[in-house]
Amino acid sequence: MRGDHLVPDDEWSAPEADVMASIRRGIDADETPVLATIVGVEGSAYRGPGAKMLVAGDSGLGSITAGCLEDVLLDLAAEVRAEGHPRVEQFDLTGDDDVWGLGVGCNGVIDVLLEPLDGSLRPALDAYDEGRESTVYTVVDADHSAVPIGERAVAVGDDPMPAAPPEWFGDDLVETARECRRAGDSKTVECPRPGGRVAVFVDHVTPPADLVVFGTGHDVRPVIELARRVDFRVTVAGFRGAAATDERFPAADTVRSLSPAQVRSALDLDSETYTVVMTHNFVDDAIAVGELLDSDVPYVGLMGPAERFEEIAEEWRSEGREPSAADLRRLYTPVGIDLGGGTPYQIAHSIVAELLAVRNGRTPTHLRADETLESRLRL
Repeated sequence: MRGDHLVPDDEWSAPEADVMASIRRGIDADETPVLATIVGVEGSAYRGPGAKMLVAGDSGLGSITAGCLEDVLLDLAAEVRAEGHPRVEQFDLTGDDDVWGLGVGCNGVIDVLLEPLDGSLRPALDAYDEGRESTVYTVVDADHSAVPIGERAVAVGDDPMPAAPPEWFGDDLVETARECRRAGDSKTVECPRPGGRVAVFVDHVTPPADLVVFGTGHDVRPVIELARRVDFRVTVAGFRGAAATDERFPAADTVRSLSPAQVRSALDLDSETYTVVMTHNFVDDAIAVGELLDSDVPYVGLMGPAERFEEIAEEWRSEGREPSAADLRRLYTPVGIDLGGGTPYQIAHSIVAELLAVRNGRTPTHLRADETLESRLRL
């Protein structure tokens, strides 16, 4: 038994949802796990502030670097567990010299908070499970003698003010939390206080977006497997009850059986729900897409060639429905980004890549700058 089953076999690449679930289990575990969180980055780093790794026994779940520091953090976590109180470690990976004997250089300075896990995160975990945002304020440094490292407050929902703000809390933290929510990030802020400076890590915790995939064909499984790995909470909705089973789709969080006309009444469809229709049935597709465009979902992906939706639109017009410009902006068909390739997993990667781009407000492009590498290096 490893860490009371807190850490599954695929530790480093675990989805964030699995890390959060393990943190919840760890609060009540017999052996106290240690939570490592990036609370500051100067320069470049593989993960940004807020990335988490849970250490239970001699194993870690989650990634905060590309593997450079995970083994070192296992040893440091053992020290923190034995000492019983939090601390912040800084790793300078900017030079060519060996760092902690590892010989790595990632061009960044990373601050990591290591803390024995306790119940103070429970309100944020509850909000995460309920699909609500939260803000976690954690002291990571202080000149104030009465404020220990690791002390925290949590605000749940739209209001960034905790229900019972501690003495070191102030309006400057509320404003920082609002900035983090607008930017979708987390950061440490220095706060002057009458009793001394306090540095607080403001962690904007967002729940996973929901993805509903309509269809029960073999091509559905690669999509939900990949979507689950990148932290979508996945529901499979089948229009043929016999095929919509948990056994057929073990990677899905939920499997539902319904009729196309029940899409809006049977499912909770809001602005944080993304949808992909891949039933390969013209009538089912036409009804389901129409229902989805009548909801608040921001993304409706439709499998099939462009001509398929043209036929659906003609069917709608015969029934007196004309798709609006707003409808068409939310409709992505053929679904996916043009990555080339036509195997089931290549197609699934194309679909999930588009989902991520829309979810994160990105226009798909290469991360390489527009100018060529030769011009950047002046070769």
